[in-house]
Order: sequence, then C-alpha cells, then structure tokens
Amino acid sequence: MFHSNTERLIDYWRARKGACAAPARASIDPGEFPDLAPQVFILGRTGPGQYVFRLAGGLVDELHGGRLAGVDALCLWAETYRTPLQLALEAIRRQPEPLVVAAEARAPKAEASLGLEITFAPLTSVSGEIDRILGLYQPTTPVAALLGQPIQVLTVRGVTAARPGEGELPRLRLAAVDGRQIA
Repeated sequence: MFHSNTERLIDYWRARKGACAAPARASIDPGEFPDLAPQVFILGRTGPGQYVFRLAGGLVDELHGGRLAGVDALCLWAETYRTPLQLALEAIRRQPEPLVVAAEARAPKAEASLGLEITFAPLTSVSGEIDRILGLYQPTTPVAALLGQPIQVLTVRGVTAARPGEGELPRLRLAAVDGRQIA
C-alpha cells in the first residue's frame, strides 16, 4: 500500500487515461492537485534511456539543492541503480502503468536518510508517442532528516507496479562480469 498522495496521483493518472494506453501530457493539469504541485515533476525522453527534467516542483528542486530543468534524472541515482531504472522506464513505455520506487535519499553530513516513494507514470506527447513521465516525490519520513542539505544520492529499496491487484515487482538485481557490476 502506497502513501495516500501516491495513490492520489495514480488515481488521477488512471482517470485521465480513460480507454487509452496512457494519458496525454495535455490532459494533465497540476492545477487540479495544487497541494501536490511542489512534489510533482515531468520527465521528457530525449533518446533511449535518457530522461531529463522538463518540470520540477519546488520541493523536488529544493531536495536536490537547485533547479533540475534539463538535468538527466538517472544521474541523481547511485550508479548501481541507473541501468535497472533506465530499463524500468523503458518498460513502462511498452506496457504503460505507473511504477513506484521506494527510495532512500542521503545527504553528505546527515546521519539519517530520507525515505521517499517516487512515482513514474507514462504520458503521451502530441505525436501520440509515450515520451513523457509524470512523477511524484512523496517523503515517507521527515524531510528534516537531511538537516537542510541537498540529496547527494538516491538508492532503491524496492520497485512496485501500481497495477490494481499486482504486488511488488521482482527486486532489481545486480549482475557481475569478472567482478565488475554491470546491471
């Protein structure tokens, strides 16, 4: 079960998609959920596995210590998790369903980490291609754990499909070749 705000964004996404595979970006109006707007972001796919911030709410920018517009979203994650997340984002383009990542955010000098649910929900552009991602940063522990410092790195604790009646997806696994982690 997700945080109520995560559920709310997923329900909004489902209501906007109707009979389509994914809702159109043009059908998403952050004015319909103003209390979540600081936590919302939109990513744009610029190429295979490349997702940059097109829009980031104030909380998302603040947590990372600056404006994220144009920043590659995968660079915010620990290197170990980048390829599996890239593959997960590509997968929800083929089978459009929201994905919720249970994440942990660490700041350089903070003793505790911040727990987050980060939602990724696919959107279509004017061309009809799924090349946008609607997202939400939902803190699950107090933001004060970061001691006012920006997030240095995000790590994955679990990945869950937001399909009704579906459980957690298989955990991301690491593969090694000659002792070098590759995925």
